[in-house]
Amino acid sequence: MARKNTRYVCQSCGAVHPRWSGRCDACGEWNSIVEEIADSAPIGGKAGKGGKGGGNARRLALVALDGETGQVARRRTGIAEFDRVSGGGLVPGSALLVGGDPGIGKSTLLLQVAAALGAETRVAYVTGEESVDQVRMRAERLGVAKAPVGLAAATDLTTILSTLNGPDAPEIVVIDSIQTMYIDALDSAPGTVAQVRACAQELIRAAKRRGFAVLLVGHVTKEGTIAGPRVLEHMVDTVLYFEGERGHQFRILRAVKNRFGPTDEIGVFEMTGKGLAEVPNPSRLFLSERDEPVSGAVVFAGLEGSRPVLVEIQALVAPSPLGTPRRAVIGWDGGRLAMVLAVLEARAGIHFSSNDVYLNVAGGLRISEPAADLAVAAALISSLTGRPAPQDSVVFGEIGLSGEVRPVAQTEARLKEAAKLGFSRALAPRLGRNAGGAGALQVRGIGDIADLVMIFGDKAPAARAALLGGAEA
Repeated sequence: MARKNTRYVCQSCGAVHPRWSGRCDACGEWNSIVEEIADSAPIGGKAGKGGKGGGNARRLALVALDGETGQVARRRTGIAEFDRVSGGGLVPGSALLVGGDPGIGKSTLLLQVAAALGAETRVAYVTGEESVDQVRMRAERLGVAKAPVGLAAATDLTTILSTLNGPDAPEIVVIDSIQTMYIDALDSAPGTVAQVRACAQELIRAAKRRGFAVLLVGHVTKEGTIAGPRVLEHMVDTVLYFEGERGHQFRILRAVKNRFGPTDEIGVFEMTGKGLAEVPNPSRLFLSERDEPVSGAVVFAGLEGSRPVLVEIQALVAPSPLGTPRRAVIGWDGGRLAMVLAVLEARAGIHFSSNDVYLNVAGGLRISEPAADLAVAAALISSLTGRPAPQDSVVFGEIGLSGEVRPVAQTEARLKEAAKLGFSRALAPRLGRNAGGAGALQVRGIGDIADLVMIFGDKAPAARAALLGGAEA
């Protein structure tokens, strides 16, 4: 009897090891290496004579770059926020991967998308985690039970592919989730690196060949990344992350990869009793709970993809009883906060060394662009001095290590969004040429960090003394 060849594969990164060990040398994860059968034939069979593509293999026909290409007809779902993130709709023959925390609403979103598309084309929803009755109950709650969507509960990929290759094959396929699918030819369990990679490869190959769009649901790890091999994100055409805080009612769909549209685009949804509702104006939602101006609260005019978004940044600076003060950040980069604090201390003489610093982006939104530096600095100075930021004003700008405030992209779009929501003033980098698009908005140019300090300290002696650590008191 022939002896089976085995190998040891890391379930976190997919690295192959000659023998088992407790720690993966490639990614550093512990207890992630599992023994698998080395060479199992895929569904497609062997690749040529002897399995190595012998001399009878076909030759590729190379074509020129300037050939005529037909216009790709996207399938719009009618859900504007989903269409925005996907680049204008689903492209036939494409693969889209949606990841997110458990219970965040991935299955709810894709069931609503499938129901919206079912009125125009054939749609199949294949679930490997729930029964048919469970999905029907969710559809009843969402009010889409009458939608013409084909539903099945299956995990055997061979059976699923046989259905998709039939004469009445669907044009949109939802797989919930890819980690539950398995191929009989592989001896490893569902969810392992080998199974996830092979199942995704076969589904994507079938989608390219038959021309249907496949939407995959992916589990995430405790670090927030999609579970399984990293190659899974490289194989698909679009990767979307569904984000949100359990304590907030709205969710954010973020594109991190898109071969058919822009990346870093976001769609905002609100979780209601009847499913996910679109939020066409997220800025108004993020600022809906603002009352009278208070110290430490500043409105930041940000940009998510091509969409300007206004969000409130909150800071609290309090005396610390500890030898090492705390630095807590929610919704922003902690390293970026440390840099802003260092610039304020070195270039403006503002001391935070004896204070705890807490920073929060209101509404659960996560900000990554450097344009939030000036808004964070303004919130910190406002909390330290006890003086609110100028009323009805937005703040944005990037801070350099020398204390200068640098211009940011799409200044006009940020200012127009602020004016549309009723703001009358803006603290922004000095850029008179772009400030002309602000209309009635009054723009105060900030050249360096000292200009920002003067806004909070020039009319208040006590605040000025606090800013300079008592040097002028």
